[in-house]
Amino acid sequence: MSIEKIKALLLTLVTLHQELIAISNQKTEAVKSGNLEKLQQVLVNERKQIRKIEKAEEDRQLVVADWFESQRLNIEPTITRLVEAINCDETRKELTAATNQLTEAITTLKQQEQLNMALINQSMQFIQLSMDLLNPSLSQMNYGRSETESTGSIKRSVFDSKA
Repeated sequence: MSIEKIKALLLTLVTLHQELIAISNQKTEAVKSGNLEKLQQVLVNERKQIRKIEKAEEDRQLVVADWFESQRLNIEPTITRLVEAINCDETRKELTAATNQLTEAITTLKQQEQLNMALINQSMQFIQLSMDLLNPSLSQMNYGRSETESTGSIKRSVFDSKA
């Protein structure tokens, strides 16, 4: 298998992850605006993009494993080991650059998704607070006996009138 094909697959993964970052940004805007229809559409697009990434990653893993077999190397087929096994400095630099781009895209995506999760959690807390305000629990209502009356203790005055 060709190193060029591995490099092309890495660059494809970078592009797919950048597209997923753009979708994640759209999701942030949909959550901020509270537009559920837009959010549902963005989630559908996100699932499609994730499937594309999974397929590209499977292809990359197969091509890297084939390259290791063709070189008769009996070590774990990872990109890091591949970079270490390559003799050509220029090819090594190109693969390292593509790998770094992919790592940066994944890191950016992770940060964006953490923001989305925080925004969604904040929205859920607001909804729960609103629901609590609209539907107070029975213990918070002022109707009925007070706690001192319901405990059965008799209130007495300071002076005993029967003495």
